[in-house]
Amino acid sequence: MQQEPRLDVTAPPDLHARLKPRLLPRPRNEALYARARAEGLSELQARVLAGRLADYEGELAPLTQPGLRYLEHPEHLADGRRAAERIARAVAEGEHIGILTDYDVDGITSHVVIRRTLVELFGVPEPRLHSLIGHRIHDGYGISLPLVERTLGLSPRPSLVITADCGSSDEPRIARLKAAGIDVVVSDHHALPVEGPPVSAHAVVNPTRDDCQYPDGTIAGCMVAWLVMSLTRSVLVEWGVIPAATPKLSSWLSYVALGTVADCVSLGASPANRAVVRHGLTLINRMEAACWRAMAARLGEGSIPFSAETLAFQMGPRINARSRLDDPYAALHFMLAEDDATATRHLQTLDDDNQSRKAIEAEMIEEARALAMPQLEADRPVLVVFLEGGHPGVQGIVASRLVQAFGRPALVLTPAAAPGMLTGSGRSIEALHLRDALQRAHELAPEALPRFGGHRGAAGVGVPVAWLEVFRAALLQAVTEQLGAAELYPRVLTDGALAPGQFQLATLSELEALGPYGREFDAPLFEGEFLVESLRSVGADGTHLSMVLSTGAASLKAIWFRALTPGELPVFGMGDTLRCAYRLNRNRWRGEESLQLMVEYAEPLGR
Repeated sequence: MQQEPRLDVTAPPDLHARLKPRLLPRPRNEALYARARAEGLSELQARVLAGRLADYEGELAPLTQPGLRYLEHPEHLADGRRAAERIARAVAEGEHIGILTDYDVDGITSHVVIRRTLVELFGVPEPRLHSLIGHRIHDGYGISLPLVERTLGLSPRPSLVITADCGSSDEPRIARLKAAGIDVVVSDHHALPVEGPPVSAHAVVNPTRDDCQYPDGTIAGCMVAWLVMSLTRSVLVEWGVIPAATPKLSSWLSYVALGTVADCVSLGASPANRAVVRHGLTLINRMEAACWRAMAARLGEGSIPFSAETLAFQMGPRINARSRLDDPYAALHFMLAEDDATATRHLQTLDDDNQSRKAIEAEMIEEARALAMPQLEADRPVLVVFLEGGHPGVQGIVASRLVQAFGRPALVLTPAAAPGMLTGSGRSIEALHLRDALQRAHELAPEALPRFGGHRGAAGVGVPVAWLEVFRAALLQAVTEQLGAAELYPRVLTDGALAPGQFQLATLSELEALGPYGREFDAPLFEGEFLVESLRSVGADGTHLSMVLSTGAASLKAIWFRALTPGELPVFGMGDTLRCAYRLNRNRWRGEESLQLMVEYAEPLGR
């Protein structure tokens, strides 16, 4: 669970006041609330739904009862048929195929989908496949020049490269591959550059294309890859290359669910994303693949069944940690492991990296917060922080923490591998489209932002060191143009209060029925006043608070993760009354289940 980060105690008092998180009720779509009640949803379910879908006017069933029947046919994807026929020809004619994907969870799961489909369903021999995954630090994102050189150096050289979760902004490198006789089929979901799809690609399958008829542009890269490979199966059946009895790709939706959740694409008004996550979790919880079993064993008793939050906060960070600190192939080997021992061995590598990532992250966050203070005092609407000794693999996490703490978009820069360059990751707030802001900054100062990409909520940049201040000024202007005079502050949006009688597992089951929860469909968060009956610090470093809180006749166990800094005492004690923002959680222990509160923010009343 993510908790609102604590404020920097060195901040001036007036800044403290401005940056104190505000607990606010979620705006409610009253028409949707009334419709949900009329269609049989409980008051609590209708409240949660109406607080997340501000402008939704479609049918409720695809969102409240997600199912694969709501997936659109991949033929609706622009270039989908052309991509599928080129892949099918490579399969039929025994060509060597390169699989080039991003290094994050979306890219790794895309890689698994493509590779397992080619080998297990289409019968492509392993030696004809070449896994091409860039190193985050040494190669950079997408079809980078080092990856192009690696591809051209393969022997035998692939005649087809299939990308996933990247490629839309890589025309120069695609042109080089084409000149060498290699066709490139791009499958991606990132926003296209203003000049459009890369013209040198054989096909570009991307639901964000202006000419694409696929109705959902929010699907993850792994979902685009799954649709392309599904269409390829249909083509191969049509051509008589594989039998009609060849299984469909529905079994791989377990990987698509993981990639979809971890890539933070919308789980709000997206029937496709909700369907694949709901169905994928069902597949995952059968524990048929070694990777899922190894993770369940690592997480311990009570971790099954996995939820979308398990994927987001347990599995995703471990897979991402590998690419943040080293080459990503251990993550791929973990996902593809055929037995528990192999999966467990690779998971240990991911776990070790994740612990290292946490230590690096803590140091970078402390430095980033200190560097952000002058910008906050000047009330800048966007934070741009340069960490001279920062690790480039942790930029995005640090940016996210700044956004959570200070309620404004943030971009964290560190030195790049290329001399004279900085690389950076940005995270945004709901009110700002980050990629559009970067596009505007590029128009204002193209030399200061030669490379950027991403989407509304997250983006990556390359900035020449000498142009840092020019870039900062251009981005500041671009963000100001979008946000205007909007007041920015950290906010905690809640779904209101629960009555004492609602603190029971049945209420949690009522809420779980509306899942999956994720980006743009946040897990329910409630607020209320509670009496502190007991509290104690827990955890290896004493930074978590275990409490017993009461309201009315209800007495509840509660946990507040990262509530304290090491050696710090809480600012409240037994007998105090807290105003809390909390989630309901199902605590499993020795076969028993009980309700627990997961506190996300708390403040003592009357202080």
